Amino acid sequence: MNEEPHLEDRVAERRRPEGTPVMHQSWGKLLFMHWEVPVESLRPHIPAPLEIDTFREKAYVALTPFTMWNVRPIFTPPIPWLSAFHELNCRTYVHLADEPGVWFFSLDANSALGVWGARLLYHLPYFYSQIELTESDGAIDYNLKRPAEKRARFNANWSVEKGDPFHAIPGSIEFFLTERYCLFTEHNEKIYRCRIHHEAWPLRYAGLNSFETDLFTANNLIAPNGEPMVHFGGPVDVEIWPIESVAEVEKSAD
Repeated sequence: MNEEPHLEDRVAERRRPEGTPVMHQSWGKLLFMHWEVPVESLRPHIPAPLEIDTFREKAYVALTPFTMWNVRPIFTPPIPWLSAFHELNCRTYVHLADEPGVWFFSLDANSALGVWGARLLYHLPYFYSQIELTESDGAIDYNLKRPAEKRARFNANWSVEKGDPFHAIPGSIEFFLTERYCLFTEHNEKIYRCRIHHEAWPLRYAGLNSFETDLFTANNLIAPNGEPMVHFGGPVDVEIWPIESVAEVEKSAD
């Protein structure tokens, strides 16, 4: 039975981890795009013992286009032309031993060095893509084309509502979807965890003006129906810890 982590476990994830981070990044202009999907549609894509994380028994998938800067090892300054690039994630939410986190189906970035490093050091399914982000008349236009392995595209234009940003309230759907401070990944039959830390997301409501993508089908997922729930987030300054092995992949009885 899939029991959701308690609220206190979710809130506890916001504490800064012990030890020393190895990377610093700044994230901004991030659009959280969330769709509700059946839990059973995700289970074949998530290795046990990870469990699908749900909000009131509902699972979600997300696309998160954003931009990042000040990407660097923690003890070095940013390097011009290497420390700023765009990224887009296709993801869902999981938990292990009451620790909630993120599971990435794919991550696209327009930095070949960043893609290589993340694949090597964090065992994440990164792909190099051509990405352009432009702003005009209060709207953000974001276009992605993955030219090679597992070809994919994403095109969206969105506007951010005026007003002061807000922080998600613990126990709310916004908190469940956005306040995530660790990721899980799999490599050589082991489950790895990476913890991160940043201040709570400053969120604003946003509206999609246009949108099209085939990223879900590129990841062998059923494309969700309907309009997504959207929130605009950032900026946040992020610390990233090294990955660590936390479990063995459980073999299927089949």
